[in-house]
Amino acid sequence: MKRDPLTSQERIFGRDDGWGQNVTNKLFWEDPYQTHLTTTVSEVAGDLVMLESTIFFAQSGGQESDAGTIAGLPVLAASKEGLEISYQLPLHHRLRVGQLVEVEIDWLRRELLMRLHFAAEIVLELVYRKFPGIEKIGAHIGSEKARIDFVAEENFNTHIPELESDANELIQRDLTIISEFSDEGSERRYWQIEGFSKVPCGGTHMRSTAEVGEIRLNRRNPGKGKERIEVRLG
Repeated sequence: MKRDPLTSQERIFGRDDGWGQNVTNKLFWEDPYQTHLTTTVSEVAGDLVMLESTIFFAQSGGQESDAGTIAGLPVLAASKEGLEISYQLPLHHRLRVGQLVEVEIDWLRRELLMRLHFAAEIVLELVYRKFPGIEKIGAHIGSEKARIDFVAEENFNTHIPELESDANELIQRDLTIISEFSDEGSERRYWQIEGFSKVPCGGTHMRSTAEVGEIRLNRRNPGKGKERIEVRLG
């Protein structure tokens, strides 16, 4: 049944007509290289739709959403609320519950996001080792660059060459990246490189560090008592 558009309050707190009760099967974790999917619309509320299965990642943990289409229509926004993902489409999309649709994602964007995401993960772990107890206060992964922000009084400039060298050395070793559930019921996931680190993370990951490619690091100062490391692909 097609539902009325969600109010702003309902978008935040949910609604009592069953919206969001069907947990989407998130295939982007099973195969982050998949770019096409035929699936079924499970919920419709105004310009928002939910799918039975999806390959379309929604922004989470600092990683931006994929770009792409559902039924040939551009996805304007993808939102994750709890275990559910909803997609905003043009208002007059005319999709119905139970309808089969084709989902396509922009592979170039997905690949860039995965590479920059994992590059940032590696850099973050190296920073934690170099500065025990340092506090991360923010991170963002886009398709052009990634950034990680820390609480720090020390200027990172002198450490950037070593961090960049250590990160690139690890990347070039072509190490296997394990990505699995730590708690499948609550959809908690982690990535692991044997002998390096095991980290909780619900993003999309490639199979090997070599796929990241060479990276470059820059230091920025986002404010007093803060340091930022920017990550770009070389």
